[in-house]
Amino acid sequence: MKGLKKRLQQGETLFGCWLNLGSPVTAEIVGLSGFDWVLLDLEHGAGEPKDLLHQLQALEHTTAAPVVRVESVAKERIHRILDVGAEGVMCPRIQTVDDARKAVSAMHYPPKGVRGVAKMVRATGFGHHFESYVQDAQENILGILQIETLEAMNHLDEIAKLGGVDVLFIGPADLTMALGIYGQLDHPKFVEAVDRIVAAAKKAGKSTGILLFNPDEFPTYQAKGIQLIACGSDATFVANGAGAMAKKLRGLRKDSNT
Repeated sequence: MKGLKKRLQQGETLFGCWLNLGSPVTAEIVGLSGFDWVLLDLEHGAGEPKDLLHQLQALEHTTAAPVVRVESVAKERIHRILDVGAEGVMCPRIQTVDDARKAVSAMHYPPKGVRGVAKMVRATGFGHHFESYVQDAQENILGILQIETLEAMNHLDEIAKLGGVDVLFIGPADLTMALGIYGQLDHPKFVEAVDRIVAAAKKAGKSTGILLFNPDEFPTYQAKGIQLIACGSDATFVANGAGAMAKKLRGLRKDSNT
């Protein structure tokens, strides 16, 4: 564990990015680049659950703490994600308090939750530090719930105060879509929604996160008190780098017919 949850509790602002190519090579490259955390995306990413182990192994010797976004609050998926060594779990499209309760319950062992106990898994060093892992899991596993629907906005305080909910993560694309203002991050409706989410999290003693489209907005959201901030993805980095190089070479290429 790289102390992601503890660092948030100590008031740090941590920056990360998405990993959505499903590649251990790009995971390692990004992990070595200096990000505090990375999000391995099983909801929209190209990778499959079977690719996750290799990505986590590639990140092991980097400073980036691995968080995995699952497709739903199904406890079986969350159990396997944690057993393979994720430091945190992000659950998308939380709608109700019941959704939130199911998600965080799956992240923790009884009596706090319903996570199944398995000793010979990667998270416990295949049994070598099983006892310490189980004892410290509640203090180390980061529970992140995405707030990106109107229904979730109606239950902010109830969701935020649940035990096991550590971060309310704002999904700008889905939330602006739900508000009828897709992509308009400066719209008063979105600004108000962000402020409400941050206020609910602070009231409950929890953190807030957001995915940015523009890194120049980082200071604005940090000033609001948002601590877990992501921007960019491995796919974006590759696409932008490749596009920039191709454009540069096109400009330098001489027409062979002249």
